[in-house]
Amino acid sequence: MTGLAPALRNLAVTATALVAVAAAPAPAHAKPEPKAPDEFVALRDVDPTIIQEMRYFTPHNFVGEPIDGYKKPMCILTEPAAKALHKAQRTLLRKGYSLKVYDCYRPQRAVDQFVRWAEDLGDVRMKAEFYPHVDKSRLFEDGYIAAKSGHSRGSTLDLTVVKLPALPTRPYIPGEALKPCFGPQAERFPDNSVDMGTGFDCFDTLSHTDDPRITGKQRANRDLLRGALTKVGFANLPEEWWHFTYKPELFPDTYFDFPVTRRSLGGK
Repeated sequence: MTGLAPALRNLAVTATALVAVAAAPAPAHAKPEPKAPDEFVALRDVDPTIIQEMRYFTPHNFVGEPIDGYKKPMCILTEPAAKALHKAQRTLLRKGYSLKVYDCYRPQRAVDQFVRWAEDLGDVRMKAEFYPHVDKSRLFEDGYIAAKSGHSRGSTLDLTVVKLPALPTRPYIPGEALKPCFGPQAERFPDNSVDMGTGFDCFDTLSHTDDPRITGKQRANRDLLRGALTKVGFANLPEEWWHFTYKPELFPDTYFDFPVTRRSLGGK
């Protein structure tokens, strides 16, 4: 029996080890990212001539850091919105201008980050440029930040007009001195767009499309952008000269959260 005991002990150890392996939790797998419906396209596939300067992929925005969900600096839109934008671009090109988009489809996770940022009243690192005259505690009440955005439905975008030939826009350097977004064009952060009276995402009443203080060339430039887009089916948000929504929306009640990347479009 002396030779049998060690063998039995080894068998018991082996059996215990097998049970432990079987009982161990399965390795965690990353949850697959949601995909865009087939009705979404990359704007560059519809019109490669439209300039893209996707601000939320960069730290040059009112938060001061790249925004959740923007994995690539690309514009994604519903196909009807992208095709309508192509029509507007053709009209502007004949006049010596080009459209430039700052933001298009926006994942819900990005909106959630905006909300978290707005609730953190101590984070005012970008105040001097984007909201010099607005107390951060009023961003929700004044309508600058909300828990839902039309951008997440895929037919809304932010854009401007650039005079051709387009000059390059220098990159933003985190930590550089900030200039108020409503100052004279020569004193604002340099942008290759025409003078719209304020910079993009300027939290100020001067950004209202028809603010009476906007006159002369600035008024003409806003009217040029709005005129080109309304003719092809876009509606402007009166509080933001840069904000337009294509009507009718394909997804008027759905807020998507797929990331901004080519992979979200499947085989497209």
